[in-house]
Amino acid sequence: MIGRAIEELAVGDAATLTRAVTAEGIREFVEATGDANPLHSDQTFAATTRFGEVIAPGMLTGGLLSAVIGTRLPGPGTVYLSQSFRFLRPVYVGETITARVEVAEVVRERNRVALRTVCLNQDDEPVLEGEAWVMPPRAHVEYVEPLPARSTLGGLSWAPATCAVQLMSFWLASSLTLAAHAFTLYRPSGFRVP
Repeated sequence: MIGRAIEELAVGDAATLTRAVTAEGIREFVEATGDANPLHSDQTFAATTRFGEVIAPGMLTGGLLSAVIGTRLPGPGTVYLSQSFRFLRPVYVGETITARVEVAEVVRERNRVALRTVCLNQDDEPVLEGEAWVMPPRAHVEYVEPLPARSTLGGLSWAPATCAVQLMSFWLASSLTLAAHAFTLYRPSGFRVP
């Protein structure tokens, strides 16, 4: 990821990020924030509202703008100073949202940047609009995310040494299981199992 310093930014620079809205993503957001409004999690309740079904929390959609600002424009090292939102349409499960950030003003002497922010649904309709003020990093940043010390997939670690041990254990257990099954399927004549 690149963090752009004030001298690398110009009016009109823009960046986007697109994400699908899922029930799982909404659930994780609700758990992380404590926003237990049943409009975001209870289909029976949501059916009684003007929306007719569960909608994503507005700040979940707004959070996509934060992701663009913190990872793409200006990028890593950027500090949020303010953000305004106007929520224009509900966001439903299954929609695809594109968050777009565009540089509207650069105040070099104060190291401040005004950004136009908008989120569009898959039909290119705005669901959220606003403006952010940020402080970009003082110098150009090239951030390489460190590899996790221990990542897992399906209960297995993918750290090199641990992975080798787990693969050897799997191979040994599989070989013994296969041998045991083969033995029960074929018993040489005259061989008795006590």
